Amino acid sequence: MTGPGPGVPRLPGRPARARREAGNPFDAAAGEHYDAVRPSYPAESVAWVLEGLGDGLDVVEPGAGTGLFTRSLTALPVERVRSVTAVEPAASMREVLEREVAAPSDRRVRAVPGTAEATGLPEASADVVVAAQAWHWVDPAAGCAEAARVLRPGGRLAAVWNQLDTAVPWVHRLTRIMHAGDVHAARPELRRFAAPFGAEEHARWTWTLPQTAADLHGLMASRAYWLRASETTRAKMSANLDWYLHEHLGHAEDAVVEVPYVSVAWRAAAPLRGGRRR
Repeated sequence: MTGPGPGVPRLPGRPARARREAGNPFDAAAGEHYDAVRPSYPAESVAWVLEGLGDGLDVVEPGAGTGLFTRSLTALPVERVRSVTAVEPAASMREVLEREVAAPSDRRVRAVPGTAEATGLPEASADVVVAAQAWHWVDPAAGCAEAARVLRPGGRLAAVWNQLDTAVPWVHRLTRIMHAGDVHAARPELRRFAAPFGAEEHARWTWTLPQTAADLHGLMASRAYWLRASETTRAKMSANLDWYLHEHLGHAEDAVVEVPYVSVAWRAAAPLRGGRRR
């Protein structure tokens, strides 16, 4: 389901700034676990990000993490996506990306250190800049200025998230127990990008993923809140999740639960600056 986003109320800069000032929890050895427990992205969301841009695309992916979205991009034929430059600041995440995606499995992909605000990439070298599960860490003004610099005229900036579907009441409570942060990121009324990007479009896709209690514990342990938490806090979170799943919801220890998810995405065109894409 797609449609244009409403208005331009405000940028969600303050929560992102607070997250950055608290430091990057994924700098620690979190990459292997993150890659094992986080879900991939619906094919429809990848198609929407690239829709209408033609073939032979050069893509830059800031905050690429372990390459979950990168894999979706490189699942497309080389005639569609010519290259992907995966920019990732956390060494533990980049190590998985380099091993599993960037080399030697697909020579279209290269992994480089950097951030969305400072990619270190040449000017006008990309057709798409897309952040998957990462834009909430970015300073919108600086990130958009860097994206506009890196994009060719007529290119596109996009952001994608996978979220637990908090429109479902039991899932909303689950995210609170996990301290998941999934409540705010799916709000379509929030403008995601800053100048020089103009009108934004928003899309969303709902789906379910079969998960066990162990899967949900693993998902919780991949969250930034958990990674920063003390052992005491982690023990309390684990006990709360066990109570919720087994006592409150009544699921057996080995039950497989269909967990509702939603994928949300924003996109905006780069200024033409008097030119055409390639």
